Amino acid sequence: MKFLNDTEVKSKMDTCKSLTQVDSSEYDAVFYVGGHGPMLDLATDAINIKLVNEFYRDGKIVAAVCHGPGALVGGVTPAGRPIFEGKKATGFSNTEEEQAQKTAPKYIPFMLETKIRELGGNYEKASEPWGACVQTDGNLITGQNPSSAKGVGEAILQALT
Repeated sequence: MKFLNDTEVKSKMDTCKSLTQVDSSEYDAVFYVGGHGPMLDLATDAINIKLVNEFYRDGKIVAAVCHGPGALVGGVTPAGRPIFEGKKATGFSNTEEEQAQKTAPKYIPFMLETKIRELGGNYEKASEPWGACVQTDGNLITGQNPSSAKGVGEAILQALT
C-alpha cells in the first residue's frame, strides 16, 4: 500500500470524481478496467448502470477488459434488452477463473463468461486460456483478460478516430 502515501497519488485521489458527478454528455467513451471490483459493486450499482445505459443509448463507446465487463451486465438498450444480447463480447473466461481459483460464489458473485451468455451475448474467447481476445460489436468493445488490454485500447482509439 506504499502507493497510497505517494503525494501525486493522494492528489489524484482527492480530486477524482465520484460516479454521481459523472455527466456522460461530457465524454465520448467509458472504459472499465479489470480486477474483481467491477463484478463486486459496479454490476449492481444503480448509478453505474444509469451511466452505462446513457453511454450505450447515445452510441458512445462502452468498453471493458478482463473482469471489467462485469460492470456492464446491468446495462440495457433503449428497448430494455441487455446490451450484450446478440453482440459478440468477451471477458474473463470460466477456465481462467477456475485456473486462478477465484470462482463464484466464494470469491465473485457470478462467472462472467456464463453471465454474458445468460444475457444473450455471443461470448468469444482466445483459443487458449490467458490468450488475447478483443471483440468489437458496434459501440461495445470488450477484452478477455490482461493480455487483451493493449488490443482494447487500440480498438477504442480506432473507434474514436
